[in-house]
Amino acid sequence: MRIVVTRPEARAPELARRLEALGHEVVVCPLIETESLGDDPIDLDGYDWVVVTSRTGAELLAQRARPPWPRVAAIGPGTADTLRAAGHEPALLPAVSTQEGLVAEFPRPPGRVLFAGAEGARRHIVEELEADFVPLYRTVEIRPREPLRGDVVVLASASAARAFASLDTPIPVVSIGPETTRIARDGGARVAAEAVTHDLEGLVAAVEAACSSPS
Repeated sequence: MRIVVTRPEARAPELARRLEALGHEVVVCPLIETESLGDDPIDLDGYDWVVVTSRTGAELLAQRARPPWPRVAAIGPGTADTLRAAGHEPALLPAVSTQEGLVAEFPRPPGRVLFAGAEGARRHIVEELEADFVPLYRTVEIRPREPLRGDVVVLASASAARAFASLDTPIPVVSIGPETTRIARDGGARVAAEAVTHDLEGLVAAVEAACSSPS
């Protein structure tokens, strides 16, 4: 099967490698890229928690945060691994890698919380935890030079789903989670499978499920 991976170039190699190891032909065609929104120091003093919901957010926060760090909540394994690589062990890693999953496991009362993420990120965490928000980066859509060609397109974020919807392409998609699925379907895409766990492992398993299912 020919699988189109739409992650940014820097995030695509591990997923591509895993899919190629399963015998698939993989084409990397990024539909989004990220742009940092600055490098000014971010003061974490006075916060009880800082919440991070992406690997990009974890990397940029590690570069800009002024210590000492409070407790850290990571939305999923990839984000947690990036934080650990920067020397910050998450105190909270929810069983379900969504904003809803993270909020459901958050201690109450939450104390003072900072959500560091993408410009335009969903505000569920902000609203439910009465968190402050700092945008670290923005996501920009990329339009491919040529039409996508493949059997399955992998969408690993809501931003990629929006970008894919704008292409009006009939190729079925595999989604990393419910928000990505919702946006893909709202844009007219046919979702062949959704990852049960919203991480790399779940995404690979969902691709396998989609490829083994009848058309």
